[in-house]
Amino acid sequence: MSLSMYQASIPLLTHSLNNLLGILSKAESFAEQKKIASETLVNSRLAIDMLPLIKQVQIACDTAKGCGARLTGIDNPRFEDDEKTLSELKGRVEKTLTFLQKLEEQQFAGSEERAIQLNFPSITLNFNGRDYLTQFVLPNFYFHVTTAYAILRHVGVELGKLDYLGRVGA
Repeated sequence: MSLSMYQASIPLLTHSLNNLLGILSKAESFAEQKKIASETLVNSRLAIDMLPLIKQVQIACDTAKGCGARLTGIDNPRFEDDEKTLSELKGRVEKTLTFLQKLEEQQFAGSEERAIQLNFPSITLNFNGRDYLTQFVLPNFYFHVTTAYAILRHVGVELGKLDYLGRVGA
C-alpha cells in the first residue's frame, strides 16, 4: 500500500494544527487565571537567542500553508505577521486550517517530483516535492510546534504529552 503526498502531508499538518489550537486555548485560560497579559506569553521564549512564541506559531502556520500551496502548484496565501495576542494567534492557525481543508487529494497528483525552490536571504534550497515534504516541511513544522509547546510549558501552562499528540489511535 502506498501513501500519497496528500496523505503524508495534509492530515498530519491539520492534526497538529488542531492540537496547537488546544494548546493556545489552554494558554489563554492560564493567562486569565494568573492575570498575565496575553502579550507577555506570546513574547515568551526558551532562550534569549530563540524566537518567541508568536514567531513559532507564525512559522508553523507558514510552513503548513506553504506545503499545501507548493505541492499543489497554487498561490500561497499571504498572512501578515501582525498577531499580538493568543487569540490572534489562534485566528492565524484557524485561517491556515481553513486553507488546508480546501485542498483536495487529486491536486497533489505528481507532486512528489514537482520542483520546489525556497529562497532565503542567505541560501536557496532546491527540492523535488517528496524531499521538500520529508526533509524540510515536516521537520521544520514539528520543530516550531514543539517549540511553541515547550515555551508555554516552560512558563507554567499545564500541558501534557497528550496535548501535543492529540487524539491518536482512533
